[in-house]
Amino acid sequence: MITKDLDLAKKVLLSGELIAIPTETVYGLAGNAFDPAVVRKIFTLKKRPFYNPLIVHIKSIDYLSKVATDIPETAMKLAQEFWPGSLTLVLKKQPEVPELVTAGKETVAVRIPNHPLTLELLNKLDFPLAAPSANPFGSISPTSAEHVSAYFGDELGLILDGGNCERGLESTILGFEEDNPVLYRLGSLSLEEIEDRIGSLSLKIHSDKNKPEAPGMLSKHYAPSTETYFPDDLDAFLKQTENKNIGLILFSKAYRDFPRENQEILSETGDLNEAARNLYSAMHRLDKRNFDMIVAQRFPDRGLGKTINDKLRRAATRST
Repeated sequence: MITKDLDLAKKVLLSGELIAIPTETVYGLAGNAFDPAVVRKIFTLKKRPFYNPLIVHIKSIDYLSKVATDIPETAMKLAQEFWPGSLTLVLKKQPEVPELVTAGKETVAVRIPNHPLTLELLNKLDFPLAAPSANPFGSISPTSAEHVSAYFGDELGLILDGGNCERGLESTILGFEEDNPVLYRLGSLSLEEIEDRIGSLSLKIHSDKNKPEAPGMLSKHYAPSTETYFPDDLDAFLKQTENKNIGLILFSKAYRDFPRENQEILSETGDLNEAARNLYSAMHRLDKRNFDMIVAQRFPDRGLGKTINDKLRRAATRST
């Protein structure tokens, strides 16, 4: 069921079941973060490996002490600057947070989502929500209620409809190692925006082991079912694949001598924020078209262009 009924959403959550929630980044698959049985349902429905931790969504900065402790001064500065918003902080967890949420780690990933419907829902609850993206593990993240419904159908009883996601890419994740800030995931809050506040950051955004420090660090992620390529040289790659039926993901201009209906242009004005917002929807549309392959152009390596390139690299069957 797709609905805007917050009281019904609260009722489902109180019964120990899962719902999908809208955020400004992507839709989340949400349940009571303090109930290990509910958290297990999230992993099971997503087919997510238990070594991959979840993000906990809270209603206010005042609530942060319920889930985290020993919070660095820099973390509080960033929370006050960017919450509600697209920054997730990895902090030392309180004992009340189940180890299942944190994949056995002593740290918890936490943020306040910037969506009025979900904030209103959180304020009706006396527990936070564990909520990874509402899609099967590894597939394209959902940015609309319809995307979630297409993935789960009747397996998920309620989808809270908050419209299309305003940012369209996952949150940026930042943690602390020996009190030094470390960026674990590029997301919809740009690296430059954070560094403007606290100075240069260490980047640690990839993990191929089964113990990632934070969600979203695995090298294969956000992938369409269609073979996807992310070449250094788009022109050369397309010349090598002339006989293939190809869907293109492009920044701002159509590709010459190529069927226009097979091209997804993410921002005709060259706006990286707009391109980021449109990326996953474009990937969903192309993935339904039964192309032989999807090929993505490289984006300017600045601002959210860094994040888009990172998502496309992880989505690619092969990055050339």
